[in-house]
Amino acid sequence: MQHELTEGDLLDDEGRLVEAGWARREVRRYSRAAIGAPWYRIKEWDYYCVLAGRYGLACVVADNGYMGLLGVTWLDFEAPQATEESIVTLLPRGRMKLPGSADAGDIDQHHPKIWMAIRHAPGGRRLSIDCPGFGKGKGLKADLFLSQPPMDRMVIATPFAGAPRAFYYNQKINCMPAEGHVSVGGEDFAFEPSSAFGVLDWGRGVWTYDNVWYWGSASGMAEGKPFGFNIGYGFGDTSAASENMIFFDGRAHKFDRVTFHLPEGTFDGAPWSFTSNDGRFEMTFEPIIDRHSAVDMKLLRSIQHQVFGRFSGVAVLDDGRRIEVRDLLGFAEEVRNRW
Repeated sequence: MQHELTEGDLLDDEGRLVEAGWARREVRRYSRAAIGAPWYRIKEWDYYCVLAGRYGLACVVADNGYMGLLGVTWLDFEAPQATEESIVTLLPRGRMKLPGSADAGDIDQHHPKIWMAIRHAPGGRRLSIDCPGFGKGKGLKADLFLSQPPMDRMVIATPFAGAPRAFYYNQKINCMPAEGHVSVGGEDFAFEPSSAFGVLDWGRGVWTYDNVWYWGSASGMAEGKPFGFNIGYGFGDTSAASENMIFFDGRAHKFDRVTFHLPEGTFDGAPWSFTSNDGRFEMTFEPIIDRHSAVDMKLLRSIQHQVFGRFSGVAVLDDGRRIEVRDLLGFAEEVRNRW
């Protein structure tokens, strides 16, 4: 079943999800004030990843109630190497003021080690970052404009079985052409809109304590048109809808279930594969970098393997058209959280 969301508020007067399902745009209105769960269960984040062939930039702003996070990652696919700088703050409790919409509201976070601003502008959004201590003092500065032409996105509202006030409202905006520059240690890296594309992972919700998820994403060009996809599963009650979607020339093409086939005993030492129950998404994935992090404080734990690499295979559109994909840069991940 793939139920398409209608318009309205996301939550009812008791903080319960009104409707579960998927959409092509932001049809349900999120309000933090409507949540009916304790502050320490609320998770809000904006994650951007912009890839440009030989290199890429990722950044995250997260307010997870008891913990805040600012993070910047520079990806060198020739080395190959991922360099990160992150700041963890205690008990933000919503004070980071992340917007209630993916289409409005700016983010401006100041910390002595990281300054990050994400501002809406006509035709898109601008990412500005200054991280003077990045890479053991080399420093990183970024100024990127992500164009957002009229196009579909992946939107999903997911409940959690047995937890009536838990939910996850998620938007993935793929295929945003990126233009600008990133400076790392004084070396300039150009991002051109013909070859650099960004994705936004916009998440707001009340999560249960113990979760595992699988997520994959890529954006680029295929057959001369913007092409990308979002795939994932692993948490919540997805009986109303999955988050699996193909994007081609601005239109979303919804498909059913996908399975990640990870290599045994390794995340980046052998290819992954992906299959779908309806035959519309069949891919292999050649890993380049495993951006791995592990935090285990017994009660709180996060083990993440975000693997960057290249996808090859076939995606089938709603009308049956087959899109051949070869060496499309993207990522796939396994995340295990107790939070």
